[in-house]
Amino acid sequence: MTAPAAHPQVQLAEEVAACYDDPLRFVLTMYPWGERGPLELHAGPDAWQQAYLERLGQHVRDRKFDGQHPVAPVRMAVASGHGIGKSVLVAWIVNWIMSTRPQAKGTVTANTFAQLRDKTWASVRHWTGMSLTKSWFTVTSERMYHNQHKASWFCSMQSCREENSEAFAGQHAAESSSFYIFDEDSAVPDSIHDVAEGGLTDGEPFMFLFGNPTRSTGSFHRACFGAGKGRWDAVTVDSRQCRFTNKDQLQEWVTDYGEDSDFVRVRVRGLPPRASELQYIDQTRVWDAQRRDGLEEAGDEPLVAGVDLSDGGAAWNVVRFRRGLDARSVPPIRMPGEATRGDRSVLLARLAELLAETDPDRRITMMFVDSAFGAPYVERLTAMGFRNVQEIRFGGTSPDRHFANHRAYMWTRMKDWLLSGCIPEDDTDLEMQLTGPGYHLNSSDKLVIESKERMSSRGVASPDDGDALALTFAFPVVARVSRASRGSPRPQTTQNVGWMA
Repeated sequence: MTAPAAHPQVQLAEEVAACYDDPLRFVLTMYPWGERGPLELHAGPDAWQQAYLERLGQHVRDRKFDGQHPVAPVRMAVASGHGIGKSVLVAWIVNWIMSTRPQAKGTVTANTFAQLRDKTWASVRHWTGMSLTKSWFTVTSERMYHNQHKASWFCSMQSCREENSEAFAGQHAAESSSFYIFDEDSAVPDSIHDVAEGGLTDGEPFMFLFGNPTRSTGSFHRACFGAGKGRWDAVTVDSRQCRFTNKDQLQEWVTDYGEDSDFVRVRVRGLPPRASELQYIDQTRVWDAQRRDGLEEAGDEPLVAGVDLSDGGAAWNVVRFRRGLDARSVPPIRMPGEATRGDRSVLLARLAELLAETDPDRRITMMFVDSAFGAPYVERLTAMGFRNVQEIRFGGTSPDRHFANHRAYMWTRMKDWLLSGCIPEDDTDLEMQLTGPGYHLNSSDKLVIESKERMSSRGVASPDDGDALALTFAFPVVARVSRASRGSPRPQTTQNVGWMA
């Protein structure tokens, strides 16, 4: 007599148990490889991902956790170029630990909230939805938890801002696993790593670091290339060795920048830059500007507007305002590019309205407009009688010979200003965009800020807000009329405004 077949959920539980120390087996069996759908053309992980999962399994077997006595943490780090599938691997690790270890507790973070929400956590949600164990869990926009153990068996996403460091504390799982995953870790503050270390003291703990090595300092650099490397299983992955990367794009970068340039070292080869950092504006500088308060009264500082205009596509039309050290008090104006495609009248009317403002607190001393798509607007506004508007060519000659063009000059002035200025605290778009562009030195040793086109090719958002704020630094602006006497209803003109190159 043949024994009755086990219930499918029992069979699934048995297979998951067999994957406890074999994450590669889990990935190969829990997802629908080769079946109709998103994995129809794929048989399994890329070679580097497979090797990583095999090493991870070996670390688990070496530690022989018995459910009672704590073992040494598993520490693994990946420094890589772009497009290799880091976020996918993060999702597999989350699914494997959560499925094989009852009462596990995890935290996932990334360098910016946009990266965390739109890429890292989005990947966790996507792959959990394809897993055979998906019915065991609920995944919300911020948290994944077991349906029957919501408070004790979970993984959550957390911002890596230093003021949120307490969210990384107190995560213990003495009879299971406490795990931390850091995506784009090069820009995550050291203080967050320090707090997370406290969750590695009991049970079977894990810590995973992933990122492009944009900096030659910090916890990520030490783990992958520095003094801490001996404590980590750290690997470097060249994007050209991966199955899914755009080889033509990678070769174009190599041709344009050179094999041993900092751009290629970081974005392609997964090596740290020879300079101190490839990310032109560091994350800490931006966070400090968001938190800074108690600025002195702006007094007679002129209000300057920067206008970055779209070609009518996916980019945005953005107006940013700055009065001295204050780029927070006057909120920005943002209009989608689609809204102005083929019809400039709405945006033209809005810019004219801004230039004609008579309120002393909102009267614009000078408006700088990117000439790429803004030249027709400046021409029309000038014809309407406004003299407080000026066209700026990003690719034009810099006032300072150390910069390749005017854009590099403006971004450098803005970078220096961030050390004492303030920007909106809750503006994640501006935060992400200020830290997005890289940089390099050209053959004449002049600074070049990474272009929007280059950023787009590596999946980074267009810095429309960043360029708009940078435009407020196009030239020094001096108001010749005190704010107390700003009562005239007429637009500002060159008679009461001075701007100097």
